[in-house]
Amino acid sequence: MGLRAALLQLNSGDDPAANLPVILDYLHEAAAGGAHIALTPEVTNCVSSSRAHQNKVLQHEDSDITLAALRDAARELQIWVLIGSLALKTHDADGRFANRSFLIAPDGTIAARYDKVHMFDVQVSEAESYRESSGFRPGTQAVLADTDLACIGLSVCYDLRFAYLYRALAQAGAEILTVPAAFSPVTGAAHWHVLLRARAIETGCFVLAPAQTGQHAAHEGKPRQTYGHSLAVSPWGEVLLDMGTQPGVGFVTLDLDQIVGARGRIPALFHDRPIEGPAHP
Repeated sequence: MGLRAALLQLNSGDDPAANLPVILDYLHEAAAGGAHIALTPEVTNCVSSSRAHQNKVLQHEDSDITLAALRDAARELQIWVLIGSLALKTHDADGRFANRSFLIAPDGTIAARYDKVHMFDVQVSEAESYRESSGFRPGTQAVLADTDLACIGLSVCYDLRFAYLYRALAQAGAEILTVPAAFSPVTGAAHWHVLLRARAIETGCFVLAPAQTGQHAAHEGKPRQTYGHSLAVSPWGEVLLDMGTQPGVGFVTLDLDQIVGARGRIPALFHDRPIEGPAHP
């Protein structure tokens, strides 16, 4: 039968309360379509470039309305839910937020948490720069979740550029890698597909990458724009689903036997060799 996954492609604005009904509608659509797991993008609850606005609307984990509602929905619908990430307040002295991914079990419990490790501090162009670390503090721990569906390795967006994370997850047993994102249109057009396919090929894992898309409504600060193109990629590097740029729900059925097949044909995941250097002759 295979594992049926639903990718939720969102156009979240900067008001968590306004975003929530759309997410819940999509989750019901995912469950009605037979999904065993539904996956949402990065910063599902709030896409904002304004730290002042985030301070007004974001909540701590134990009081976050999106997390509570999606836990209830997972329990009601009896499906797994990967909340790509939520922007959350922390108790850190410097006031920085967490960019935290959650895996929710069908009974509504939190099966795994992962804080994004790599911060998006880049100068894409003269007009477009990001300093994620000024508002968010990085995590330090790789996270793997054993479920009755598959072994799932968690990551978020900019992590995609750090292949060692995915290799470590796969060598520790991951069969599915999740890469929820809010990718820039410029870097998305240049790198999104090739990097996701590379991570799948290198690890022999399925890669599921739900994404934010379009121009995001903003009450304060510069409006964000994201690339879309939520993808599902096979362990052989084939694109199984590309959702383009419209918000909605996309379905894909995963045959986990393909993992064994891909790794058997090219077992590079298990061919690591110690090296010295590099030398500087």
